[in-house]
Amino acid sequence: MTQNSQETVIGRITSVFGVKGWLKVFSYTDPKDGILNYPDWTLDLDGKRIPAKLEEGRRQGQGIVVRLKGINDRDLARTYCGAEVRVSTAELPELPEGEFYWFQLEGLDVYTVDGECLGKVHHLMETGSNDVLVVQATAGSIDQRERLIPYLPGEVVQNVDLDSKRMVVDWDPEF
Repeated sequence: MTQNSQETVIGRITSVFGVKGWLKVFSYTDPKDGILNYPDWTLDLDGKRIPAKLEEGRRQGQGIVVRLKGINDRDLARTYCGAEVRVSTAELPELPEGEFYWFQLEGLDVYTVDGECLGKVHHLMETGSNDVLVVQATAGSIDQRERLIPYLPGEVVQNVDLDSKRMVVDWDPEF
């Protein structure tokens, strides 16, 4: 999930499904069908913002399919392919202490426990065993290398301070 002001991207419309206006959606939520818990969507398509209402949806194989209000044929549905699905950040559930949404971690400055700046969290990647921070160099970082740092709170990630936009990691800068 990525955030834009007071909205968070929770998925993307990938293609049409069937002939009655259903759409396939790639969900960024965990679990994948969590996207169905948000009835009011804003579709962001080529810079245009389109309000949308989720009528119904379900798991279909490994993915999610949905029907949006007012979209009831394949040709109309096709015009929405590629749109990002956004919801109001205020609609997201509160997380337990010490847990964060990915969009909250993106943009944080990353420092070692010794105070060396490694750069800024550009995005996160999901891997089989744990999530990975993609840290890109900034003007103030110790070098211009991009680093992949495992997101392991308590092991590698020592502290996350959203107010100061700072993360401290126990990580050797040589890696």
